[in-house]
Amino acid sequence: MIWPTFQFSVWLASLASLSVAFILGAVIGLERQIRQRTAGLRTNTLVAVGAAVFVDLAVRFHDVHGGSPGPLQVVAYVVSGIGFLGAGAIMKEGSNVFGLNTAATLWGSAAVGSCAGAKMFPEAVLAAMFVLAANTLLRPVVNRINRRPLQEEFSEATYTVYVICERDYQAEVHEKMVALLEESNYPVRAVDQHPFGNNDVEIEATLYATAIEAGELDDVMTVLLQEHGVQQAFWNASSEE
Repeated sequence: MIWPTFQFSVWLASLASLSVAFILGAVIGLERQIRQRTAGLRTNTLVAVGAAVFVDLAVRFHDVHGGSPGPLQVVAYVVSGIGFLGAGAIMKEGSNVFGLNTAATLWGSAAVGSCAGAKMFPEAVLAAMFVLAANTLLRPVVNRINRRPLQEEFSEATYTVYVICERDYQAEVHEKMVALLEESNYPVRAVDQHPFGNNDVEIEATLYATAIEAGELDDVMTVLLQEHGVQQAFWNASSEE
């Protein structure tokens, strides 16, 4: 017999699994494609179908031969494998990170496919609905929050002090800046120094504090500006991811 394990009813069940995974993965991917994301229609469809294939294979193998690997083990492998695929969708440019939502969507597509492969069709539909809801219904909420001014008491930020001084006064200014910040209860976490033009140096001090009083740091800048060789003294804050 050419196909000793072939059973038409089982084959139809596999066809149903892959069809459900294909349709739901395509629906998720369509939303991503419309928004021109990195992982769009084809990627999410393939992830869902691939997950369904592996889980369906595990279910059939376990039914025919028993033993290991069981379906749950294969689902665990799918989850970890999609993690590598999602990591490839994440990009970092300076302090900005892109692709986190794309990676999470791929993970969701794999979950949908796993449900479909396990013949849990209502659960697959439910999972797809929640993935779509996260990408569509929550988007206006995120946009509204992002448009609001950042309130300092609810945020964590990195505060950095910059002093540009003549190279000959570099050591003295460095020591004075650290001492003034310590006196103001703003301990310095790290200090970097960079050439600034031909004769000057930029001293960059990162603070431990996650919240500051702007007036206090402004006072420190005023004192630093009075030091010999100091040309500029200022500070800024950048929010942490």
